[in-house]
Amino acid sequence: MVPWESNPEIEGVLSSTQMLGPVGNYLEVVDYDPASGCYYAPVDLNETFVLAQDGLNPSELNPQFHQQMVYAVAMTTIDKFERALGRSALWAPRRLPDKSYEYVPRLRLYPHALREANAYYNPDKKAVLFGYFQVPPDSTAVAPGTTVFTCLSHDVIAHEVTHALLDGLHRRFAESTNIDVLGLHEGFADIVAIFQHFSNPDVLKDQIGRTRGDLDKQNMLGQLAQQFGRATRRGEALRDALGYVDDEGNWQRYRPNPTYLRDATEAHERGAILVAAVFDAFLKMYKSRVVDLLRIASQGTGQLPAGELNIDLVNRLADEAAKTSEHVLQMCIRALDYCPPVNVTFGDYLQAIITADADLYPVDEHHYRTAMMQSFSLFGIRPRAVRNVSLEGLLLQAGDASLGEAVPPGMEADLDNEIDRKAAYDRMEENARKAHEWLARPERAGLLEAMGIVTGTKEKVPGTVNQKKGRPVFEVHSVRAALRRGSKTNLVPDLVIEITQRRAGYFDKKDQTAADEAKPTGDAAGKGDFTFRRGCTLVVNQQTRNFRWVARTDKNICDNGELDALRQFLLSNPVSVQNAFQGPVAPGRVSNPFAAVHRD
Repeated sequence: MVPWESNPEIEGVLSSTQMLGPVGNYLEVVDYDPASGCYYAPVDLNETFVLAQDGLNPSELNPQFHQQMVYAVAMTTIDKFERALGRSALWAPRRLPDKSYEYVPRLRLYPHALREANAYYNPDKKAVLFGYFQVPPDSTAVAPGTTVFTCLSHDVIAHEVTHALLDGLHRRFAESTNIDVLGLHEGFADIVAIFQHFSNPDVLKDQIGRTRGDLDKQNMLGQLAQQFGRATRRGEALRDALGYVDDEGNWQRYRPNPTYLRDATEAHERGAILVAAVFDAFLKMYKSRVVDLLRIASQGTGQLPAGELNIDLVNRLADEAAKTSEHVLQMCIRALDYCPPVNVTFGDYLQAIITADADLYPVDEHHYRTAMMQSFSLFGIRPRAVRNVSLEGLLLQAGDASLGEAVPPGMEADLDNEIDRKAAYDRMEENARKAHEWLARPERAGLLEAMGIVTGTKEKVPGTVNQKKGRPVFEVHSVRAALRRGSKTNLVPDLVIEITQRRAGYFDKKDQTAADEAKPTGDAAGKGDFTFRRGCTLVVNQQTRNFRWVARTDKNICDNGELDALRQFLLSNPVSVQNAFQGPVAPGRVSNPFAAVHRD
């Protein structure tokens, strides 16, 4: 079910024009095929005949159904984010030649942009480009010569739109500053795609019946893009939350083991470990919720009778699986507001998941947080700054009211998801300016230092740190509103503030030392070989204006150890990129690595 859109400023919401269609508040579909040089006729989802039959019937041969498919799945994915985060979704703004930023109202979707086995989000175009290809003649899994359209894969659409949504939330998560950053981008996009499988009742009940309620067995619910995987000879699916295909072509079940993470270096490989950990936690939660049902159905033996499961039992198991998967997906999305703004790790993400869930549900009734903690730990995912892995130990740093207010009096954010999104974007930019002015006051230096933001009052600041009038500068990256409903139906209104600082890094340590000791002039942080960033995320109560939670990066911008760690990471990973979307560290790399890593 696609959310209904209404916006009087868009003439004919969900209508089509000569080249666009459908087009709405968040998305616009442009069905141009460069390979054949033609535009396909756009579909009008408001047309009476289309509305009367609840949309066009599925068809691989009808380009208009392709348009409807990408629009519907993308809007469903956007709806999942808005429900979890408690605000309207915004796309990453477009950077202009003068280094200012421009609001982007809609993400563009191109159903037939590429004649190749690929699909990817392009941040420069603010678009998702979908490819199509013919199955190789030697294929045995899919009929040779069959045309496969990635725009007809629910998983591919949800995965790529998630990349765009994540880029709108955390632009710095595209910068590969450690081995986990791009893995989180890929793994999180897979998590969103996979857990949407459970919202399809027919598929869910079918798989419950086939596995006899044991979702620990290989099944379609944990598989991503089955047709694409078979067509490109990658196995039964492109990726699988339960296992992987080894070098001999055999499917192997993931067994919780920290060696997986130790040996994985590529973004999709590491992302797959993150997905496996989350899915393992989901299985623990699901089994806990259905243990009484299975005990009743087996008359206490634990062994279900032979034959097909009773339809009533299938329905009850499917209902519990759907509820559990929805909560897991909400946990994973909501955690994005509790992550540090730069240099994020899988351990940071675990802390964010635990803190965000505890924030809204103080009582862990079904032990969801315990399951997450255990599964992540078994797969070797732990925050490096946490010695004792426990639910209490994984909570982020709590706010200290004695340090004063984090935002100026009277600053409010829009908490109405029906508000015009351009107005919400303008309000966010204005709030960021107000928050920066407030925090830059001398009396706020103690607050900033407590958050890991260098002010120059406690330590000598290297010349490579961006400074203005002799003081280190910082950026209030964003101020986002969040209105979320907790376990007691209480509404929790928050502001999520991201603050960052940057410093110039040099590959040659002699150059680094010379630049650090020099007097800063102009944009010092823009003159090095790479950019070193640190910062924090503040979760602030709108009523009291005091911060409740703090997600900090390790150390601050002056720490030479952390700077050297980034230098070594970039030098030892020549095929890595500093920015996942826009450019390489090493010469000769492609300009859009996300396109490259998704290519067959």
